[in-house]
Order: sequence, then C-alpha cells, then structure tokens
Amino acid sequence: MAADGQREWRAGEVPRARGELVGRRTELAQVARALRPHRVVTLVGVGGVGKTRLAKGVAARLRPELKDGVWWVALSGLREGELLPHTIAESLPMAHQTAVPVIDALAHYLAGRDLLLVLDTCEHLTRELRPVVERLIAAAPGLRILATSRRALGVAVEEVLTVDPLPVPGPDAGRGTEPESDAMVLLAERAAAAVPGFTVTDAGRADLERLCRQLEGLPLAIELAAARLRELSPAELADRLADRVTDRFSVLGETDGVSGPADPVWHHALRTTIGWSHQLCTPAERLLWARLSVFVGSFDTEGALQVCADDRLDREDIPRLLAGLAEKSIISWEPTAAGERYRMLDTIREFGEVWLRSLGEGREFRRRHRTWYLRLAREGDAAWMGADQYLWYERMHAEFDNLRLALDSCLGSADTRIGLGMAGDLWFLWYACGLAREGRHYLERALAAFPGPSPLRLKALYAYGLVLTELGDLPALEECEAESTALAARFGEAEDSLAKSVTAVTAALRGDAATVLKLTDELRVRHSRSPEAMLSVPGLGSLSVGSHARIALGMAEEALGGLDEMRRTCDASGESWMRAWGDSIRAQAELALGRIEDAEHSARASLKVKHRMHDSFGSGMCLEAIAQCAIADGQAERAARLLGLAHQLWDALGRPQVGIPTWVAAHEECVGRTRAALGAPAYDRAFHAGYRTDLDAGIAEALDGAAAA
Repeated sequence: MAADGQREWRAGEVPRARGELVGRRTELAQVARALRPHRVVTLVGVGGVGKTRLAKGVAARLRPELKDGVWWVALSGLREGELLPHTIAESLPMAHQTAVPVIDALAHYLAGRDLLLVLDTCEHLTRELRPVVERLIAAAPGLRILATSRRALGVAVEEVLTVDPLPVPGPDAGRGTEPESDAMVLLAERAAAAVPGFTVTDAGRADLERLCRQLEGLPLAIELAAARLRELSPAELADRLADRVTDRFSVLGETDGVSGPADPVWHHALRTTIGWSHQLCTPAERLLWARLSVFVGSFDTEGALQVCADDRLDREDIPRLLAGLAEKSIISWEPTAAGERYRMLDTIREFGEVWLRSLGEGREFRRRHRTWYLRLAREGDAAWMGADQYLWYERMHAEFDNLRLALDSCLGSADTRIGLGMAGDLWFLWYACGLAREGRHYLERALAAFPGPSPLRLKALYAYGLVLTELGDLPALEECEAESTALAARFGEAEDSLAKSVTAVTAALRGDAATVLKLTDELRVRHSRSPEAMLSVPGLGSLSVGSHARIALGMAEEALGGLDEMRRTCDASGESWMRAWGDSIRAQAELALGRIEDAEHSARASLKVKHRMHDSFGSGMCLEAIAQCAIADGQAERAARLLGLAHQLWDALGRPQVGIPTWVAAHEECVGRTRAALGAPAYDRAFHAGYRTDLDAGIAEALDGAAAA
C-alpha cells in the first residue's frame, strides 16, 4: 500500500487516465468489435494522436467481459527486444520463477486463460515482437492482443486500425445547432484545467474553433496549445500558430522518425505545436527539457538534479524548472508509492533528444545518466539491509526502466567491468524484489562479458547463485558454486563468505541439511564478530538457512536460538525482509515443537511483509505454514482453503516450494492430513474455493485471522 493508504498502481494494471475520454465513441465500438473475430488488433497512427488513451478506453470497456481480465504491458521504456517475454511476464500475475524459458512459461500460463493483453508503444520493437505474439496466440486460444504502435506489427492474424485525429469544427461551426466537435470539446476541457475560470464564450468561440482547425484535431497538439492559454488569449494563440513561416523548431524533419513513407499532413501541426511550445519555454527550461530526454519511463527530482545540473543549469533552479515544464504539459507529474515522479511522452522526448544532439550534449548526458544509476545501484545495495527497505523496494521498481537502460549501456560498450559490478550490486532487486528471471538474464550477460577473475565477479556469482536458487535450477547452481569456490581462494574473507553462501544454498536445494548446517555455522561465527558484519546478506542468510537445516535434522529448539539472534539483529537496524524470512522459518520450528499459536503468529508476521513486497514465493510459504497450523488445530476446511489460496501463487510461480525437498514434504503431509480429515469431495470443494478467492482478499483474511473464527 502507498503511504497515504491508497492502493498504488501495480505493473500490469491499466494505468489511470486523466479525465474522461473525449469523443472516440465510434472508435471504441469499432476496436471492441474487431477484437471478437480478430486475435490481434493494432492501433496505428502518428505520435500524439491518442492511441494509448483509446486503448485505455477499450480496456475499461472489455474488462467485465473477460474472465481473466485485461493486463497492460508498457513497452515505451524497453530498449532490448530480448526482454520482451520478461516484460510481459512481469506485467501478469504469474511471478514465474523456474528455469523454464520465459516464453514457454508465458505460453503455458496463458494457454487456459481468457484475457486481453494491451501492448502499449510497440513501434521500436516490432521485429522482436512478431515471434512472441505469434507464439502466444498459437498457445492460448482465449488470448486477445491489442497493440498501440506507429506502424503495424506484421503478424499474419493482425487487424490494423488507423487512429485518426479528432474531428474539428468546420469554418461555419457555431452558426447552427450542431453539437461541438470532439476537438473543440477537448480544447475547452484542457483549457479549463489549465486556466482557472476559463469558459467558452460567444466572443471567443471563433478563435478556439480556428485553433482546432490549425491543430488539425491532434490531441497532443491540442493539450500543448491549451497550456499556452495561461499566457495568451485564444486570438493571440491562433494568430501566432497561423504564421508557420516562423516555425524554426520543426527539427524532427518530415516524419516522426518511425512512420512509413506516406506520413499524414498533420505531422506538421504537431511539429509546429511542439516547436512553438519549446520556443515559449525559458532558455533554462529548454535546456532541462533536452537533458531530461535521456531518461526513459519516469524519473524523480533527485535523478533530474544528479543528471542535469551543471554550471549552465543550477541545482537550486531545477525543482522550479520541473514545475514550469509540468505546467506547460511538457512533462507530467504523478504521485506514486515511490514518491513524486515525472514522465515525458515519447513524442516530446524525441524532440528533446534531437535538441540535445543539436547542442552536442547527447553523449555527455547519456554518460551522466549511466553514472547516476550506477551510483543508485550501489546506494541500494548498501542501504537494503536497513530501515528503509520498503522505500528502496518502491524506488527501484519505479526506476527499473532507467536501471535497465544503464545496464544495457554498460554491457553494450567497453564498460563491461562496470556493468558486472552493477549487476552484482542489484542482487536485492533480482532476488528480494521479484525479478529473478530478468536478474538471470543480466547476470549471465555480465559474467560472459567480463570473464576475468575479480571480487566483482565473485559478488556477481553470489547474486547469480541467489537467483538460481529462487528459480530452482540446481544444475546451473552447481556450476555457479564450483566457480565461486575456485575463485574465492584468490581473494579475502569477504569473498570466501560469498562463495560459502552459494555452496550452502546449493546444498539446501539438494536437500543436504548436514552440509548446510556445517557451512552456515562457519558463516555465523565469522559474521557474529560485529552487528555490522551480521547485517551482510551472507551473515543473516547463514542464520536463516542454518535454522532451516536444523529443523530438517530434528533440532527445532536449537533453530529457535539462531532465529532469536537474527530477530534481534534485524530489529536493531529496522530491517524487514530478512526478518520476515526468519519468521517464516521460525513458524516451521514452532510447528515442529507443537507451539501452534506461536507458529501462526510468526507465519502471519512474515506474510505481512512478503505480501507487501509482492514476494510470491515467500507469501506462498507463509500461507502453507498457516494451513499447517490450521490442520494441527483441527480446522481442516480452513486449511484446505488456505492451500487453495497458496496454489494460486504456486500456479503463478510454476514450481511449488521451489522444489526444496523438506518444504515439498511438509506440503504433501499437510495436504494428506487435510484430505483425510475432510474426505476427498469436501477437500476439493474447499481447496477450489480458496483457489478462486481474490488473492488480496484471501491474504487479508489470513492476516487478521478472520478465517480462524
């Protein structure tokens, strides 16, 4: 949840649109109608024509008709086509964490579902997108895809619909009784939002209608022009736009750089409006606009300060300049769970990129962008095991497009050593924040790009080992363990701890509790020398994994001692994520000792954190523990419902209990006891009731104990 108690927007949900969709009734009906016989529909049109806004309207209209909903996949910030399946998977509630190729897991997940995927802003990825779309359509009969793009995808089953500008008022408008044109309605609405007290009067109507015709009904051009009405009257604005000879800012050329050879005439209207908006910005605002174009997705004020400030653009002025650009509709301001952020439309960003190149600053500010995100990765690594984990979780998810761009920049250039370090520093994003599949992609790229022995490589191997553990890929993990062990001999104690941690998690996945216990006890002694050392991931991880091994060896009481130490260390620093893992394992120890009430309390404490961080695996393990408590307490129907609820997560992950033998055995024992207590028919009914329960509602019930009553 966001800090103010409002539910934050999550990946995959249809983004909220500003205001009502103006006009487009015919187009809405046409697109909805086309998606019934056609599996793939692509909305094509120039930048700024309103493709994304129309797609949001279609998504809202069709959502009630689709059993498995509508899911939004934002592709604007993605630059590497190889990550298309990852991005689609991350936008779905499938949390796939197995070694199976992502495209195969996607196809399997979608195969039995009735849903609509909206792929927004595809024009830069059409070549890579074609085989992905064709594979998913072939695998999933109930899947429909709606794409927005400046050009067709080129898929065989595709229906292409062109999105035209809004209808504009004719030269005789306002003289009869005809309703207002859609362009006029949009201009009036946006002007009222920009200028307090603005209304359409008989005296000003003709100039507003003239503006709509000059802007040729292009929604983005209308929005930019409406913002100018703060400084100019409609007549002044229309007069200035009429004099296109003075348009010295049409630097985007005769096309938008993506469309085909027959570009519509309204490109000129958009170039003119964007260029004129640029002209009306102050010199400092123009410079900031150009420099902000190096960001993808969204950015915050701190990022703008770090990347854009220099002797030409004072740091103290940047917050004021950001506010000015937002007021002029060049950027949009949005409150998020990660704090206040800004976003720039692709069409406006393209103008800024061209301007930045014309200033000769493109390479320098791309370098500064990369430097800032390298620093942010290091800061996140250092701060993760502390009191601000929730803030870092939200921030790094919000910054993911930019982090990905920085990594791609390093790994695609001569800076592969820096890229290796960054991939390792982001271990917590890959492992703790639900991005294991993408982490594997980047860690494998980085390890291949810079193969020489170094402490950076050992840290990246450690991160790789954590990711492989979560994916349950034991063969790859054993290879990672072998290299880590060989490499650690060349370096110091810190690197040796990383290697031993990889060996310990490998043994855990193999089910070798004795080896886990031996290694984690060594790490525990090593890291208990100081609280600071214990806060390192190998330090706390050794307590967690070692306690699990003790439970497997029948030493539950001894396991609780280590978990008490872990709890004290976490509480002293305000750390939550590792503490939640400790509580999850603590629940298992307390169950083994017959302390049912204590075990459920520990499992709920862990579930609260795991669900807040969208940790599907951790949440599934907590729900299983609560189910084990329920059956131990004689609540068989509740246990079956909880097992069904947990199965939603295992179904999404693709590998129940990550295949760890002791956890699989505990699950099967719980299922067996519950089925025996209820009988097969009653068990199946309760299990499927839990499986069909809304996940958030079911977890809320598990957390407050309502089901126990």
